[in-house]
Amino acid sequence: MFSIISRSIPRRTLVQSARYFSQKPPVPPSQPKKKIKATPQRKPETNATSAEAPTPTTSEPIPEPEQPAVITGVPTLDFSPPGTEQEFQRTGARSSKGSLSSAERKRRFASRVSLGLLALAFGVGTVYIGREWEPEELAEKKMKIEDAPSTRWARTKERFTNLFDYFIKPAWPELLPPPYPPPHQKPYTLLLSVDDLLVTSHWDRKYGWRTAKRPGVDYFLGYISQFYEVVVFTTQPSYTASPILDKLDRYNFYINYRLFREATRTLDGKVVKDLSYLNRDLSKVVLIDTDPEHVVTHPENAVILPKWKGDPKDKELIAMIPFLESIAIYKPADVRPILKAYAGKNIPLEYGKLEAEMKAKHIAEWEAKNKNKPIAGSGFSFSGLFGMSDAPPLPKNMAPPTYLEQKRAEAQRQYQQEMKYVNDNREELERLLEQDQKAMQAQVPGSLWEAMDQLRGIEPKPAEPAAPATPGAASPGQTPSTPTQA
Repeated sequence: MFSIISRSIPRRTLVQSARYFSQKPPVPPSQPKKKIKATPQRKPETNATSAEAPTPTTSEPIPEPEQPAVITGVPTLDFSPPGTEQEFQRTGARSSKGSLSSAERKRRFASRVSLGLLALAFGVGTVYIGREWEPEELAEKKMKIEDAPSTRWARTKERFTNLFDYFIKPAWPELLPPPYPPPHQKPYTLLLSVDDLLVTSHWDRKYGWRTAKRPGVDYFLGYISQFYEVVVFTTQPSYTASPILDKLDRYNFYINYRLFREATRTLDGKVVKDLSYLNRDLSKVVLIDTDPEHVVTHPENAVILPKWKGDPKDKELIAMIPFLESIAIYKPADVRPILKAYAGKNIPLEYGKLEAEMKAKHIAEWEAKNKNKPIAGSGFSFSGLFGMSDAPPLPKNMAPPTYLEQKRAEAQRQYQQEMKYVNDNREELERLLEQDQKAMQAQVPGSLWEAMDQLRGIEPKPAEPAAPATPGAASPGQTPSTPTQA
C-alpha cells in the first residue's frame, strides 16, 4: 500500500510542475498614474499671530500603488490572458432600418401578404376538411355512417392522413372483381397465407433456398375448393410467390385469385391484410394465417394456426378440413361469431369433440325412435335404379348418417372424380398449358417502342414471313420460279 502511494507522488508532482511552467503568470492590469498636485506653502506672516502660532503645511496623501495579485503555487489550466473590457460607444451613425429602398419595401410587403394569405388558406382548408361526411365519400371508402369518425377533429385527421397514405394503402380500392351470379359463385371465401402455412422455405450453404410443400396441401386445396372461393393472400411479392403457386396449382383448378404484397396495407410500420378492400361480404370470409400481426384490422375473420417448420408428419392443415367444410355445409349467415367462439383454442380438437357429441345424440334419437319397430334391410334406394347414387347400402341395425356425413361423402366422391379426370387427361392439360405459356411469351414486347404501343392500345404488327432457305424456294403467297438455263 505504501509503495503504491509513494509511486504516485512523484508522478503527480511532475505533472503539476509541467503545467505550472507551461503557463504564463497573469499580468496585473495597469493602473493609470495619478498626478499629485503639491499645495503651495504659505508665506510666513510678520504679524504677531503668525509668529506666535505658525500653522503647519498639509498635503494630500499619496495613494499607494496596488500590489499585484499573489501568484500561488497551485497550477491552473487557464492559458488565455485576462481579457480587457471594451467600452462600446455610439458612433452617431444613423440606422439603416428606416432607409429601405422602394424595391425592398415592396418585397417586404409582398412577403407579408403572401404569409397572410397562406395562413388564411390553411385555416379555411382545416375548416373545410372537417366538414360532415358525404354519401359519395362514404361509398368510396366503403364505410357506414355509424362507423365513420363523428367529431370534427376526427374527420379532419382522417381526411388529412388520406392525403399522404398513397404508399401505405393497397394498390387498388377493390382487390377482387365483383362476384359471379349465385349459381356460379361459391357462397364463402377462404383466404390462405403461403409462408409457413402451405409451404416453408429453408436456406443452407450447400443448396441455397429450398421450398417444401406441407403434407396434404394438394388434397387440402383440391377438396376444400369445392366449398370455398379460394384466394391466396400472401405478403410476398409476386415475383417470388408466383412460381410457388404455379407448383401448388399447376392447372389453375383450385386457386381462384392471387393477392401479393401490393395488395397489403402498412399500419404502424407493419404489413397488414386489410379485408375492407377485398370487395366481399366479410360475414362470409374466413382468413387462415400464421401471424397475428397480419390480421389486426379484422381479427374476427381470422384463424391463426401454428407455423409449420418442415415436420413431414404434420397433420394440422388436414385436420382443419372438417371444421371448414361444416361451415360451408351448414351455411351460417355470419361466420364471425363461430370463429370468435374458437379463438385461442385448438380448433380441430374442439370441433372433433363437438361433432362426436352431435353424432352420439343423433344415434340416441334414432334408437329411441326405432326401438319398437322391426328392422328391415335398407339396401334398396329409388335413385339407385337410375344410377344416381354411388353410396353403399347401409348394414342392418345401424343409424343412418347425419346430414353432415352425407354431404361429406358426396364431396369425397366429387373430389375422386376430379382427380380421375386430371390423371386421365394429363397429357392434354400439359399441351394446353404449354400453349398458353407460348401465347403469353408472344405478347411480351420485344423493344421499348412495342411496349409503348401496347400502353397506347395499338395492336402489334403481324410477324413477317421468313425468307426462303434455298434458292428457288418461294415464300408463302408467291409462285415458285423455274430456273432458266444460261
